[in-house]
Amino acid sequence: MKISLIQTDIVWANPQANALHIEELLKKAPQSDIYVLPEMWSTGFATEPDHIAESDNGYGLNWMQRMANQLDAAIAGSIAIKCSDDGSFRNRFYFVRPQECALPEVNCDFYDKHHLFTYGGEHHHYTAGCERVVTEWRGVRFLLLVCYDLRFPTWARNHEDYDCILCVASWPTPRIHAWNSLLVARAIENQCFVAGVDRVGRDPYCEYCGGTQFIDPYGKVVETYQPDTEMVITADIDMDMLRAFRQKFPVLKDRD
Repeated sequence: MKISLIQTDIVWANPQANALHIEELLKKAPQSDIYVLPEMWSTGFATEPDHIAESDNGYGLNWMQRMANQLDAAIAGSIAIKCSDDGSFRNRFYFVRPQECALPEVNCDFYDKHHLFTYGGEHHHYTAGCERVVTEWRGVRFLLLVCYDLRFPTWARNHEDYDCILCVASWPTPRIHAWNSLLVARAIENQCFVAGVDRVGRDPYCEYCGGTQFIDPYGKVVETYQPDTEMVITADIDMDMLRAFRQKFPVLKDRD
């Protein structure tokens, strides 16, 4: 399976501008089975979502569906949304597949960020998700994580139910060493691939240097970013290699 990780700058609170810009990056990307965008790709990381968050069937999600249809690929990334049923705000990670049989409904799974970033005040405005989410696409099982979730290994523990972690983030430059270390740790301890997607640029609060990486189950960084550069990283999820490694060295059988 081919996976492309989109490391991009984000225009503050402007979903249309961000979608159009990402479309240009996608046009230059290799054909892949899945394209992964950063955390809150449509607005930037907004801890105070009033007047910034989209509806739960808004522009960003519908754009993701259109791109999935056009590319015949999954599109993944988180959006700040306001739920139509109860008015709560969620940092929602959508995994959108191409539509089948021209059905009108968006074809997606989603995960609501569980570990809200209390240091930045995210917990004051957003509601945390309660459910760990694993989704499957073209024979690969993905665990969905958002940014701060990466620091909590128990939440990410592999119960032999996934093959690759997708972690989308707005992880700022001053803490990039922690990001680099945690991505590798999650790959080694869970004997899985890890795709970490971070942004570049600035928002009203932080600076971001990138950090996007693809790591194999041995903890080797296979593909990595250029600092402060918009780019697309493309790699292979080699399931034959993963199955052979797990069979030869069954670490997960001894997990706590």
